[in-house]
Amino acid sequence: MPTSVPPGVLLGWFDLHERDLPWRAPGLSGWQILISEIMLQQTPVSRVVAPWSDWVHRWPVPSAMAAASPGEVLRAWGKLGYPRRALRLHECATVLAEHHDDRVPEDVAVMLTLPGIGDYTARAVACFAYGQSVPVVDTNVRRVIARAVHGREQPGNPSRTDLDDASALLPRAADGTLADRAPRFSAALMELGALVCTARNPRCDDCPLTDCRWVGLGRPAHTGPKRKVQKFAGTDRQVRGLLLDVLRGTDHPVARRRLDTVWTTDPAQRDRALDSLLVDGLVELTLDGRYCLAGEAN
Repeated sequence: MPTSVPPGVLLGWFDLHERDLPWRAPGLSGWQILISEIMLQQTPVSRVVAPWSDWVHRWPVPSAMAAASPGEVLRAWGKLGYPRRALRLHECATVLAEHHDDRVPEDVAVMLTLPGIGDYTARAVACFAYGQSVPVVDTNVRRVIARAVHGREQPGNPSRTDLDDASALLPRAADGTLADRAPRFSAALMELGALVCTARNPRCDDCPLTDCRWVGLGRPAHTGPKRKVQKFAGTDRQVRGLLLDVLRGTDHPVARRRLDTVWTTDPAQRDRALDSLLVDGLVELTLDGRYCLAGEAN
């Protein structure tokens, strides 16, 4: 694979353009980094800064969150979206408190056994919390590699080769071993994709990578399937959010008629959304037939 991402060049750019994000502060625990990674999934950075700061103050260690009810965690999650992430993080906190001495393990394989922790999250925590030189691949990294290395405007479907591509770019010492700056290089690669090599309107004139293969080929347009734009208005996701808003806004169970008022456009869709919240374990029914957040039925 051609070397289109010189480590020194990218790290020099990162030194000048790194965003001042609270989860990049030195000395943070694996638990604090884990919270940031879960919150940042499918959520813009600007929406995560304040909730993350609140959460690490409120629940500085896993056992603190484990002692809270799932409903309390869901209420604190607010409108970050995809609330099952909060529920899984609460489950993860319980496992960490009971079986891992109240800390996130350093081993990627062990992290992958935790509730809600996938390959990306495990590697991100290993890299950014524990300084391990493991490849970390998110959407931004895949896009930079697709353009700079493979000459494609957009990456294809995620695959195992993504990790191989990212690993091949990590800076290495003279003897071929991964250098100590590999974790920072991974962060820089993500930052480049987030700030410069964006999905739409990439700022190629501001990019430090002068040997980008995509630019060298004349920036050929993407010829694969069009990227699906995820709609929100009118979807079940929107209705689920409205129902959860009602339950987050009260400290006691509510009657069904209160929930029925939030979406009158399509009662069948509202019923389907409510049923899905019950199936996902985000909402519970009390013995007298009222609705509440998880863990608050008693």
